[in-house]
Amino acid sequence: MTDWMLEAPVSGNGRVALVTGAARGIGLGIAAWLVSEGWQVVLSDIDRARGTKVAKALGDSAWFVRMDVSVEDDVIQCVAQVLGQFGRLDGLVCNAAIADPHNTPLESLDLEQWNRVLAVNLTGPMLLAKHCAPYLRAHCGAIVNLASTRARQSEPDTEAYVASKGGLLALTHALAISLGPQIRVNAVSPGWIDARDPSVRRAAPLTDADHAQHPAGRAGVVEDVAAMVAWLLSRNSGFVTGQEFVVDGGMSKKMIYGD
Repeated sequence: MTDWMLEAPVSGNGRVALVTGAARGIGLGIAAWLVSEGWQVVLSDIDRARGTKVAKALGDSAWFVRMDVSVEDDVIQCVAQVLGQFGRLDGLVCNAAIADPHNTPLESLDLEQWNRVLAVNLTGPMLLAKHCAPYLRAHCGAIVNLASTRARQSEPDTEAYVASKGGLLALTHALAISLGPQIRVNAVSPGWIDARDPSVRRAAPLTDADHAQHPAGRAGVVEDVAAMVAWLLSRNSGFVTGQEFVVDGGMSKKMIYGD
């Protein structure tokens, strides 16, 4: 599945998933993968124009709803629309997040910025679990939270992002215990994933050095994460809950001290 904007869906499996932050990148890759496996997929994002466009490109099995995951009223309305459209919910993928590429030194980190990152990255998944739980429970559904290898490894000046993803790992196992056995909850922690649109990947590929540093021999692509998420939502992973799955090409196990 190398070009998720062009894959045609297979026949439906009768199951419905909600994927947040799905207008681009990893979220869009997950949505496209699930569509290809026969799911009805609701894509949500704050970017209405882009979200509507990509949902249309994915075909009749994809539907877009605008939502800010940090606003409880938005979450309530989105869940109501999903139930109104499909009458059920089987899977929730909490992918929406703020990952600021301009790292802010601690001394310059505004409380407003800190609170916004935690509101989207951590409070959002809590709100979604809260309001989706009754409907997931009815169908023995599953939740997958998108964390990050940064939850366990840090670069300088990433306090807000790292704290939010570390909290998300803790929230994951807490939810697994609280919502089980009817609802399974797991987390996926991606490493370096080239989440650009496929056309951009082809036009400006990563360098050989970018790939070679990974023990797996390459950097990741959205399909690597999507395949793991799809498995965790499937009944094939029925004995798996409360766990973190690292998808990083082995980088977190590599000793990187300088010579």
